[in-house]
Amino acid sequence: MTKRDYYEVLGVEKNAAVDEIKKAYRKKAIEFHPDKNPGNKEAEEKFKEAAEAYDVLSDPQKRQRYDQFGHAGVGGASGGGGFSGDFDIEDIFSRFGDIFGGHFGFGGFSGFGGGSSRGGRRVNRGSDLRVKVKLNLNEIAKGVEKKIKVKKFVPCTVCHGSGAEDANSTKTCDTCRGSGVVTRIANTLIGQMQTQSVCPTCSGEGRIITKKCQTCTGEGIVKDDEVITIQIPPGVAEGMQLSMSGKGNAARHGGINGDLLILVEEEPHPELIRDENDLLYSLLLSVPQAALGSSVEVPTIDGKVKVKIEPGTQPGKVLRLRNKGLPSVNNYGTGDLLINISIYIPETLSDQEKSMLNKLENSPNFQPKKTVKDKIFSKFRNMFD
Repeated sequence: MTKRDYYEVLGVEKNAAVDEIKKAYRKKAIEFHPDKNPGNKEAEEKFKEAAEAYDVLSDPQKRQRYDQFGHAGVGGASGGGGFSGDFDIEDIFSRFGDIFGGHFGFGGFSGFGGGSSRGGRRVNRGSDLRVKVKLNLNEIAKGVEKKIKVKKFVPCTVCHGSGAEDANSTKTCDTCRGSGVVTRIANTLIGQMQTQSVCPTCSGEGRIITKKCQTCTGEGIVKDDEVITIQIPPGVAEGMQLSMSGKGNAARHGGINGDLLILVEEEPHPELIRDENDLLYSLLLSVPQAALGSSVEVPTIDGKVKVKIEPGTQPGKVLRLRNKGLPSVNNYGTGDLLINISIYIPETLSDQEKSMLNKLENSPNFQPKKTVKDKIFSKFRNMFD
């Protein structure tokens, strides 16, 4: 299914400030909150869609990649990425519940029911991983699937990420009684003030490990190798950064995984030069080919193609082969192949060749015409304007 524009999802302009984006997300999340729409799958999907849009637009780096490359810049490597594919409702509550104030899920909306049951427990998040992927022009033109091996933190298979030796090796934190936060009331000149902070005993997790797992020493994660399949969309460019949600390091004690960030590196082509979505090729013709006309082969992404050279072709002329360039990463069309004509002048000549050229030297057809001189001078002058 085609993803909607994130700005459209939240109903904001592309130049909207962060506070405006936050306000718009809060409005959408309240409207489609699962507790307000029990059993409504459409509302649940819209709730996830709004969270996915906010996740990107509230992060300056993700927003920049999205503005430049669209959905491919923030989730194209994972075939879409985002919350709707990899995150559930609880993950959204854990990551974005704080923008509603308080620590009870979405601010303790009693009318929604069950708000406090989600609690204010701190959910750990794993760190992001960054990798570089080298691509040639053929892979960039068509898109490609890459398998890479990364060393990363993964959940401990012995304790299943809990960090405890067994199910009886944890207990509810006595300080916060499992809520993950502590509330303090202080008397001030303007009355009583209530403040909340992360529980110092359990670090906001709401539980205490009484007996640690020996394999991961209580962390819930261990280092291991993982082979990850990356789907690279067509049209990516040097320096572009793709992301795969949830493919980064695992979090301590069963939290939310970090993301995998893929930096694109472009391998030079032996004959073609990239200029955004266009490809450039320098074609070197002999004097007879340029003067008499010819048919020559030039390289493209899809293989060799024949190009007709008209008689009297001048050096510096550019031939354009439509749609023989690279596709736009946002599906805005395909670039062209631009063929720049150069003429090869021999550095050494035989006596016979010199005699032939001497005979042609005074021929009117071999004298540069004024229109040609003016055109060359105009190009030369434009180089310095």
